[in-house]
Amino acid sequence: MIDQVFREEWGRVLASLVGFLGDVDLAEEATQEAFAAAVERWPSEGAPRNPGAWLTTTARNRAIDRIRRDRVLRAKLPLVAVPEVDDVMTPDSTIPDERLELLFTCCHPALSLEAQVALTLRALGGLSTEEIARAFLVPAETMKRRLSRAKNKIRTAGVPFRVPPDHVLPERLSAVLGVIYLIYNQGYAARDDLASEAISLGRVLVSLMPDEPEASGLLALMLCHHARREARAPGGELVRLEEQDRSRWDHAMIAEGRDLVDRALGRPSRGPYAVQAAIAVLQTEPEIDWPQVVALYDELVLLTGSPVVRLNRAAAVAATGATERALAIVDGLELDGYQYLHSTRAELLRRLDRPAEALAAYRSALELAAAEHERRFLQQRIAELLEAGAESS
Repeated sequence: MIDQVFREEWGRVLASLVGFLGDVDLAEEATQEAFAAAVERWPSEGAPRNPGAWLTTTARNRAIDRIRRDRVLRAKLPLVAVPEVDDVMTPDSTIPDERLELLFTCCHPALSLEAQVALTLRALGGLSTEEIARAFLVPAETMKRRLSRAKNKIRTAGVPFRVPPDHVLPERLSAVLGVIYLIYNQGYAARDDLASEAISLGRVLVSLMPDEPEASGLLALMLCHHARREARAPGGELVRLEEQDRSRWDHAMIAEGRDLVDRALGRPSRGPYAVQAAIAVLQTEPEIDWPQVVALYDELVLLTGSPVVRLNRAAAVAATGATERALAIVDGLELDGYQYLHSTRAELLRRLDRPAEALAAYRSALELAAAEHERRFLQQRIAELLEAGAESS
């Protein structure tokens, strides 16, 4: 029960407290204390009717107590004048915009991109410092210092807790979209609740900016990927797109994504998220038009220049039957430390009946793989090749 409430309410409660206090550190400490109080009291007293409101009220009261103890109540006197939050308040009625305000605060240009992502993962996603450190492949103490510096910069630079005014909103949007998508990817790999949080933030962003094609495109992209989550690794075993049980897909979510893509592509200009979403929609069709997917990847390469996009384009080229050409593309990419380059290359080599080279590529991918279901998939591929005598070929 507590774990579920933490996943659902952490970002909402913290955003409400940051708006209330104007201090990220104090808000985080008060929110942590509120959840600790819930862990202590709810098992014996029972959960309140509205857990989010209880946590918000408790966190606010803990913050006020701390202010009193620190003898700065006079400077913070407006805090005490805030109306009481009763147990029947519905946090969703006021908090979505506050979460968005916190998101734009975390993504302020005064902070580095790394700090923006880390702070958002901590503030909105509720990831621990250790989890964020693993995502960045750095020691936990290093990440702790980075988070501390980011919070100090927000405080000392006077970064406002608000959605930016209209004239600067578009230039700030790119950072916000990037952070939401990184949160989604972190959740997609390991935490379904975090992926759902990213989608929730995407919905709030689209409601705020309904005419922004990239906001609609990002939400559509996440929805189309999330719709396939039940079929992607049932029972913990990774299943490739072409082998997935489509009856396990969330078709309502796909339909919503398709509508958003239509809206995004109907605008005069379209960016990388809208194009990626269009690709994701095509991949949900009963018969995938792979030449059209390749054409969209061509457009995406021009927009991004990303080697990862080129890698994904190579996989689409292979799906058209041009396996040799796809392998040539992959072999021209400088992504040696990227797991999916090696796994894609291995699949292409396997199709070309070059088992010894495929085996080596699968082993390289396995060395880099972290997700357990991906490791099992690669180990299975390696076992199949070994059984077929690949090592001696």
